[in-house]
Amino acid sequence: MKKYIGDRAFYRRLFSVMLPILIQSVITNFVNLLDNVMVGQVGTEPMSGVAIVNQLLFVFNLCIFGGLAGAGIFTAQYYGAGDDRGVADSFRAKLYIALGAVLCFAAIFLTAGDTLIAQFIHEGREALDLEATMLHARDYLAIMLLQMPPFALQMAYSSTLRETGETLLPMKAGLAAVLVNLTLNYILIFGKLGLPALGVEGAAIATVIARLTECGIIVVWTHRHRERNRFLNTAFTTWRIPGRLLRAVAVTGLPLLLNELLWSSGMTILNQCYSLRGLEVVSAVNISSTVGNLFFTSFIAMGNAISILIGQLLGAGELERAVDEDRKLIAFAVVLCTLVGAVMALVAPVVPRIYNTTDSVRRLAAQLLLLTAACMPFHGFANACYFTLRAGGRAAVTFVFDSGWQWGIVLPLAFVLSRFTAVPIVPMVAAVLAAENAKCFLGYAFVKRRAWVRDLVN
Repeated sequence: MKKYIGDRAFYRRLFSVMLPILIQSVITNFVNLLDNVMVGQVGTEPMSGVAIVNQLLFVFNLCIFGGLAGAGIFTAQYYGAGDDRGVADSFRAKLYIALGAVLCFAAIFLTAGDTLIAQFIHEGREALDLEATMLHARDYLAIMLLQMPPFALQMAYSSTLRETGETLLPMKAGLAAVLVNLTLNYILIFGKLGLPALGVEGAAIATVIARLTECGIIVVWTHRHRERNRFLNTAFTTWRIPGRLLRAVAVTGLPLLLNELLWSSGMTILNQCYSLRGLEVVSAVNISSTVGNLFFTSFIAMGNAISILIGQLLGAGELERAVDEDRKLIAFAVVLCTLVGAVMALVAPVVPRIYNTTDSVRRLAAQLLLLTAACMPFHGFANACYFTLRAGGRAAVTFVFDSGWQWGIVLPLAFVLSRFTAVPIVPMVAAVLAAENAKCFLGYAFVKRRAWVRDLVN
């Protein structure tokens, strides 16, 4: 058992990185849950419209995450090697990636937004207003486009801060943003303090202001603490990226970006398959995913911690120590997610009742939450394997393991079940989750081979 359990110093390092990320993610997703509940009080159609747009924006968010991750591999390893100029060069690459993603997705949403939204709106067992759902989604998307630039910029800054050891500031900025978002949601959605009730438009405005707040805090703090963030001394002296780093980021980063694009778009297509069972399924999936995201923060925070800690060890040349600590990190991730899944199962029948929707939607959401809770240990293991492979820059392997499995196994199954059978939504989701969890065997094989154990910057 000693192979899987670390000493006190190990867990101190882990918690110093993981807890700030976890706290920020828990609070952010808790406020998102409250936001979702507030919109849900307006009605099922507004909640469904917001859910559809957020599913589309999820693809943008994941592409930012994946695009920056390629450069972030080098940021962590340059920092581990004590190379401030290398950190600055990789940070500059992140800015270009963030700008490109914003321009690309803004063009897509402006020209094809209505077409994309329409793919999720289908009649079901209940008589819901499909046209009203489309109008709410269109209004929400038009305003949410404004939060894309500040989100991309703060992600470039905050990811660099985390990879260079500063995890508290992004957490504090995130806390400030969610408090702003929560307060403005209450005021603008329901029309408090003498303001008109704006519904879904109020929720979008609150999100835009919260994103600007978070971005402003992070950017201003980073530039005011140049003695701590020494990479800024050379980050803006040129806009050129060294050819060697540019090629390396392209080799590792483009597959990661493509992986996140395919994975997030695959999740969108998966939800579109579910939506063929009716608009009430869209609402139930929205409730279960919003509540589930609150619990998913456990393995997401662990994944980020693995990427940072293992990346720094690889960059410092401590390869065997990286292997030993990675094994212990994966074991801890599985134990943590098992406990979190048990808590999730306990609250699954209760949480959907707080939504102002129909009994059938509440009942369906509770069933989907129970299925998700049962899969939490598998999610924890697979996610830990993914971030281990990514820390070593094995982009092709992570591509096969993540989006390759999804598009080759999971999506074909969902497509066939949704279009060529009459299988109800709950058994369909159960089958899809079982197919997704089977990739744990593939993750174990990839990590066991140790192909990820390499120093990329020396």
